[in-house]
This record gives sequence, C-alpha cells and structure tokens, in this order.
Amino acid sequence: MTAAERARRTAEADTLCATAYADCGGPDTGIALVAVGGYGRGELAPHSDLDVVLVCDEGLEPGELAERVWYPLWDSGARVDHAVRTLPEVQRAAEDDLRVALGLLDVRHLAGDPNLTLRLRTHVLAQWRRGALRRLPELQRLVRDRQRRVGELAHLSVPEVKEAGGGLRDAGVLKALSATWLVDVPHVELEQSRRALLDVRDLVQTLAGRASDRIAPEMWTDMAEGLGLGDARAAQVHVRELGRRITHLSRLSWRRVDARFAQPAVVGVRRPALVPVAPGVAVSRAEVVLAKGARPDRDPLLLLRAATVAAERDLVLSPLTAARLARECPPLPDPWPDEARHLMVRLLASGPGLLAVWETLEETGALDSLLPEWEAIRMLPHASVIHRFTVDRHVVETCIEASTLIREVSRPDVLMVAALLHDIGKGRLTEHSVAGEPIARTIAARMGFEDEAIDLVARLVRWHLLLSETATTRDPDDPATVALVAERLGDAEALDLLAALTQADARATAPQAWTTWRAGLVRDLTRRVRAALRGDAAPARVVEEQVAVPREATRGRLVLEVEAVGDGSRVTAIAPDRVGLLADVAATFALQRLPVRAARAWAQDHYGVSVWQLAGEGLDPALLRERYEAILEGRLDPQPRLSRPAARQALAPNVAVRPEASTQSTVLEVRADDRPGVVYLVCAALARLDVAVRSAHVDTLGPQAVDVFYLQEAGAGALSDSRAADAAHAVRSALGGDPLPPA
Repeated sequence: MTAAERARRTAEADTLCATAYADCGGPDTGIALVAVGGYGRGELAPHSDLDVVLVCDEGLEPGELAERVWYPLWDSGARVDHAVRTLPEVQRAAEDDLRVALGLLDVRHLAGDPNLTLRLRTHVLAQWRRGALRRLPELQRLVRDRQRRVGELAHLSVPEVKEAGGGLRDAGVLKALSATWLVDVPHVELEQSRRALLDVRDLVQTLAGRASDRIAPEMWTDMAEGLGLGDARAAQVHVRELGRRITHLSRLSWRRVDARFAQPAVVGVRRPALVPVAPGVAVSRAEVVLAKGARPDRDPLLLLRAATVAAERDLVLSPLTAARLARECPPLPDPWPDEARHLMVRLLASGPGLLAVWETLEETGALDSLLPEWEAIRMLPHASVIHRFTVDRHVVETCIEASTLIREVSRPDVLMVAALLHDIGKGRLTEHSVAGEPIARTIAARMGFEDEAIDLVARLVRWHLLLSETATTRDPDDPATVALVAERLGDAEALDLLAALTQADARATAPQAWTTWRAGLVRDLTRRVRAALRGDAAPARVVEEQVAVPREATRGRLVLEVEAVGDGSRVTAIAPDRVGLLADVAATFALQRLPVRAARAWAQDHYGVSVWQLAGEGLDPALLRERYEAILEGRLDPQPRLSRPAARQALAPNVAVRPEASTQSTVLEVRADDRPGVVYLVCAALARLDVAVRSAHVDTLGPQAVDVFYLQEAGAGALSDSRAADAAHAVRSALGGDPLPPA
C-alpha cells in the first residue's frame, strides 16, 4: 500500500463530495463543504470514514442543502461522519473541545466558497497558536491517559497501530505540536515513520476487510508479503520499530514542551544560555549539547559523558548532538579506560532518566559503537507472553529497577552491567543464559573490569534465572536444593548480587512476575543459601601496606605525593596520625571538586597513610597543602560547603555496623550517593566522637560510594555496642539520612 493509493482514494472521495454538492445546487459563496481529520490530510485508508462539515457564514441558512447533500454520499456506500455548523459555531466548538480543534487543524476545501474555507483555516490555526500555552497541558494529559490505557505499539502482543503509544494518533499530535510554533518537532523523521505506518494501517484494513487497526497474530505472514519483507519476524520488527521511533519522537517533543513551560518569560529574542556541566558538555534549554569549543574528534569519552549527564539529570540528550558524537568520537580502546567504565555504570544506574537517553542512543546509531552486541536483541519479541516489553526494552527497564537496589550489594557496578547483559544471549538457538555467558564475559572484559569482576558478571548472566526458578519449583527444605544453589554461585557476594538482579528482572517483566508470594519464596531461598555459604566463609581481614615515611612527615607536616595514572592521579598523603586526619585530607580534595574513585587509608606506626585515586589531572601538591593547612588551622570550614539536604538524594544512605567482619575493630559500612565530601562527612562525624579510623577502604562504584571504615577507640580497641551505635547514628545524620536514635 502506497501514498499513491491513498491519494487515489482521496481524489475519488473528493469527486464524490464535490459532485454531490454541485448536484444539490450548492452555492459558490457563503457556504463550503470541507474535509477534516484524516480525510482532510488526504490519508484515507481502505475503510476510513469521510469526515465532512458543511460550514455556513453567520446569518445564512443552508436550507434543504443541509439534508440533500448527504444522500449521494450514503448511496455510494461510503461511511460518512458529517455535521452542519455556522462559522462562529465551528470556531466555538474548536475553542471548547480539544479533539475538535485537532481535527480542524487539517481542514481542507471540497466544494462551495473557497474564501470561507480559507477564513476558517486561518482562524483555527491562529486560535490554536494563540491558545497553545493554555491547551497543551490538557493535550498532554489526554496523550498520557491514552498511552497508559492502550499500551505501546512497540510492545503490545497484538499491536494497535492507531491508538497505541507510538501509533498514528501520537503522530497526529506531534503535527499539532509543530503547528503551535512553540517547540521543534523533528519533521523529517516523523513524516518518514508516519507515512510508513500509514502503509501498515492500509494493509491491516485490507487483510481484515474492515476498519480495524489491530494486527492479529495470524496476520504477520501476510503482512510480511504485503510490505515486501522476508518473513513474519521481519514484519514484526518493522512495525514495532516504527512505533518505537514515533514514541521516541513523542517523548522528545513533550520534554521540549515541558522545558518551554519551565522557561521564564523573556522580552525580545535571546540566544539560549549554554551552561557547561562537564568537560565538553553543556545544557541548553533542558537539553544536553556540546559545550563551546568541544572537540569530539579528540575525546573518545565525550559520548558516554554526555549521555550520563543527560540521564542523571533527567534531561534530553539532543539527537543532533548524539548523532554527531557517534560520527566524530574516536572508538574507545579495548579494554576501556577506567573512566569510560565508570561513566557507563553511572549511565546504567541513572534510574528513570536512562530510558529516553538510551532510546536516543539507539535511534541515532550511537549505541552501535558502545555495544555492538545490542543489535541481536533490538526489537526482539519475548517468547513468554508474561513480558510487557520486547527484549531490549526489558533490559533497560531491568537496569532502571536495579538502580534502586545498589545499596544492597557490594558491587553495584557488577550488578548494573549484569542487568544490562542478562538477556544478551536471547534470539539464538542455545538457551539464552548459556549463550549469554561468553558474550557477557567478552563485553565485561572490553569494558575493562578486572578478572574477578568479569567472572562475577558472567556467573550472574549464566545463573540469572537460578533463584526464581529454584524457589518456585524445588523444595527449599530439601538440603539438595540449597546445596545446588550454593555450589553454582560459590560465595555470598554472588548470592546477594543475584538476589538483587532476580528482583530487578522480575519487576521489569510484569507485576505478576514479582508478587508477594514469589518474592517471599526467593527471599526464603536466599536466606537459606546465605546461611550455608556463611558457614564456609572466613571473616574479612584488614590488609595493610607499608610505605616509606618522608623526613618532612616526621617533622609534623603533611606530605602529599602526586603521581599521574591514566586519566587521573594517585595522591599519597602521609602525616602524624591523629583523630580527624583523614577527615581533613578528604575535605581538601572535596573542596577542590576532585572526584574520588577509590582510596585506602591505614595507620602505620605513628603515622596516618592514605592513597587516593582521583579523577583530576595535573594536580598541584603545594596548592593542595595550602588548602589542607587552612582547614587544619580553622581558617576554612568545609562543613557548610560539603553538607547537602537529604531531599536531594536519590536513595537514603545506608550505614551499618558489621560485627562479623573483625574481632579487633568495629567495622562500619557506608553506602551513599557519590558526591563531593562523603568521606569527609563520615570521618568528621567520627572525629567529633573521638573515634579513630584505623583503616578505610573507599570505592566509587557507578553512582554509589561504598566505604568501609575499621574503627577503634582513640586508646585502641573495638568500640562497645553503644559506641558503635552512636557512631552509625552520627554518620547517618551527617550524610543527610533519616536520623535514628542511638541504641
């Protein structure tokens, strides 16, 4: 089915209407017969209605014409949706009813007075543009309600090409948005997808023999033949891809509408502000774009950096920017540098903002350079009808769900990458978890993970169904059940990661995949397996290093040694040990806005030693020492600058005492948003209690800081239970979490 056939049907209908009007003696002035809606656009499907209105100037009575003109249309067998209105009545109806206004935007002359039609069209467009700021919120509510009610064309098991999200109704709304002149709607991409979807609708109605917009499962083979595609699978991918593209354009356009409403009123024409937010990245009108002077050809990380900024801030990643970065950024080396992996994990853990950004990466081809294996699952339908989404969208939804669970695992970076890759083996002849394991191993290695993490990612992908399937099909009281799971996972870390992945995977599948009953079964099995694994696990030991103490440190001063490493710096800090030393060093880096990727700190004889992996390059030790001395002498108070209200945190911080981890120290584990000052706030809170940090292990895994502190009383020895509770309470309060009363 082609545009030419739609044009032919429209021309035949136009001739029918014009002839009926002329045969009834319709006048050439004062009255006009017009087409609206899809007929007005000239896009009649094989079984479309003819939407027509007989419009009269105010004061004119159409008389018998208002009845006689419809009979020839009915006699022809056409389905006619008709009305008779005066020009003021049409204008009032458009003002009062949003649906009427949308239909009239496509008004087209058929017969009678062409000047009347022109006046009507001019008034309707002017009225639409004049009232757009008032009417668009209502239109947005209608669109969202319909999409929630019907679902998305890309994911429905029985696609609905008109009313579903990403269908023809959404495409028509986008044309109406464009007509407001308030927002930029990607016209070329929209028209290509809309016309292709019109071809699909025409074929659906031809095959159904009636005015239907639903593609039944048995129609796909005939659809493939009619569309000139290889098979039913190709036809499904084609239709769902059109729906995905229109959905993406719809989200993008409505985000621009939201940004337009958020802008303060301005007088005159102003250039949009360009606010730098990261190296090479800026924000303009709620869209992430390239900063002035950015050189994509010299920065292979710029695409990931821009995508991460957009997702974390829940902003639009400009499609033009993404497409340019895909073209111009050099390919990432194999393996990726640490910063690239860190950015990817942050992107995956960004929460709801990930979806729109990921779709932009897909639509612009930018994802191909980052994850070429993605193409194998793109638009792939699930074999199980329980799934709400295609495989690729399900994977993104799993990442969004997993981002809420990163506080519960020791390796959130491994969790997020496993969530991304857990279904990467689908679409192959081998069972997908078996096929996915070597693929996941290859990808994790390319991303630059260490061997242990690569093995962990591969193990999670291989066994990502283990907990859910075992919990619902095996007897948990049978020792063999627990032994099977324990043997396949090997350790408690993998178990905790798999428990989180299982929950995220199920939630992303459908509500019925994670009922209270199912969740209880999985939790019970996880508890039993953890108990079995704990019996074989030894307590964690503190591993200390030895460094040479410089002479300057023996004289009581802080010594800072800076070493360039890859795309960052390693800073070693040595000074006479005291309560609060680590807090002051951490504040020095935080006030310089130096992101901490990792750090280790320990007591060596009478000196405090800490080694920091920082993201900054070209650091000046003298400048850092000056900042440290200002903090030490009280001339600079870091507390006001580094504190942050809890309301700005995506997840509440998790602060826990781990009594099983050491017999010599009290182990405090802290998980919180990665932001400047986390280590300082923790250590400062402990210093105010006169608690010494014997050893610290700081890691930044994606968007989360995972810090473990081995604490002792200043005079040596582990903290009492009450002191440990006081310390946890103080740290939790310092990080902005809900304060808990000391035990």
